[in-house]
Amino acid sequence: MQQGVENADCLSLAAGLVDPQTLPVELVKEAADQILTPETGPFALQYGTTTGSDGLRDVFKDYLSELEDGSPLAASLPAGQIMLTTGSQQLLALVSQAIFNPGDICLVAAPTYFVYLGVLDGVGAQTIPVHTDGDGMCPQALDEKLAELAEAGQLHRVKMVYVVSYHDNPAGVSVSNERRPQLVSTVKKWSQDQQIFLLEDAAYRELHYDGPRQRSLWSYDDSYSRDEDQTVILSQTFSKSFSPGIRVGVGVLPRQLLKPVADLKGNEDFGSTHLSQNIVASVLQSGAYAKHVQRLIDSYREKRDAMLAAAEEFFTEIPGVSWLHPQGGLYVWMTLPDSVPTGFSSRLFEQATSVDKVMYVPGELCYPSSWEERPTNQMRLSYGVLSPADLRESMRRLAAAVNTVLAESAS
Repeated sequence: MQQGVENADCLSLAAGLVDPQTLPVELVKEAADQILTPETGPFALQYGTTTGSDGLRDVFKDYLSELEDGSPLAASLPAGQIMLTTGSQQLLALVSQAIFNPGDICLVAAPTYFVYLGVLDGVGAQTIPVHTDGDGMCPQALDEKLAELAEAGQLHRVKMVYVVSYHDNPAGVSVSNERRPQLVSTVKKWSQDQQIFLLEDAAYRELHYDGPRQRSLWSYDDSYSRDEDQTVILSQTFSKSFSPGIRVGVGVLPRQLLKPVADLKGNEDFGSTHLSQNIVASVLQSGAYAKHVQRLIDSYREKRDAMLAAAEEFFTEIPGVSWLHPQGGLYVWMTLPDSVPTGFSSRLFEQATSVDKVMYVPGELCYPSSWEERPTNQMRLSYGVLSPADLRESMRRLAAAVNTVLAESAS
C-alpha cells in the first residue's frame, strides 16, 4: 500500500483490488431500497447477532450448498455452524487468535497469501512452508513435513495447516481434485493425539474462468456428519465476487471452535454490519447475485487473457522467464532468472517504478520471512484493476525494465 502511494504515477500490476467498473452500484441500491422500507428497514438497521441472524445464516447455508452442487454434507450442515463476518479477513484473524499460542506452528503453502503471514506473526505463530506446485500444496510434502516435526518432538506445537484452495493469492493456483481429499486425510492422520485444523481460504472460489467447478476441501471432512471433532474451517468472502465495501464474509466452523471464536468476535463488534448482510442475502435470494458473478467472470477472463497474451508477446524472448496460467482469480505468478531479484530494494524495482513507471508485488513477501531458502526472483502480477489495453502496456514496460537490468548485469 505504501509503495502504491509513493509510486502513484505508475501503472499498477500490484494492487489486488477488484475492477471498480464491475462494482454492483445499481444492484446494491435496488436491494437497499427493498430492504429499507418502514416494515423491514428498522430490523436491518438494528443490531444483528454476533454470528449472524438465524434467517440470514439459512440463506448463506443454501448458497454454500449450491456451491457444493447439493453435497449431502452441505445440505445437512446446521446453520449454527455458519458465522457471518466482516469479510473473510476477520474470520482468519479470529480463528488464529482462538487457536494459536506464541510458539505454535502453522504450515502454509509456498508461496501463500502474504497478509495472512502477517496475521500469524501477530499471534506469535511460527510459520513453516510446504512444497507447492501447479496442483497446489503437495500432500506427500505435507506428510513428510509433519513426520519431520514429529521426529524432532515438535508435533505438539502444530495447530493448523493453511491452504488457499482456489486460484490462490499470489500464484493463481488451485488445489487439484485428486489432492483435496488427500490433504484432509493427511491432517486427520496427524491429529490422532492432538487437534490440527485445516483452514481453507476460498476467497477466489467464484472467480473461476476455465474448467469444471471443484468441491471445497471442507466437503471432504466427513467428521461433520458424525459426532466427533471436526477438522476443516471454511472461509469465504463476497469482497471479490460482489463488493469489498460491503464487507461480508461467511465461514463454517468446527463445533469445538464455535464458542471461542464467537466470544472473540463478540468482544470486537457484537456482530458484523447487519445491513450489509441483509443486502447480500437479498441479492442471493433474488438470483441477481448469480447474474452479477457471471458478468464478473466474463470481464476478468478477458483481462487474464490480455495479460497472458502480453506475457507471450514481451517475455517469451527473455531467457529464464516463466509464468503460470491461472484458471481463475486475479493473479499471474512470474519467475525471473535467479540473477534478477525483485524486492522493494532491488535494482529491478527501482528501474520499474522510477523509469518504466510500472509496479508489481515482490514474490518474496509471499513466503515466511524467517525462511532462509525463500526465492527472491518472483513477482505477483494482478490484472484486477487495469483495462486490457493498460495491461498490455504495463507488461511491455515491465519487460523493458527486466531487459535493462539483465543488460546491466551482463556488462
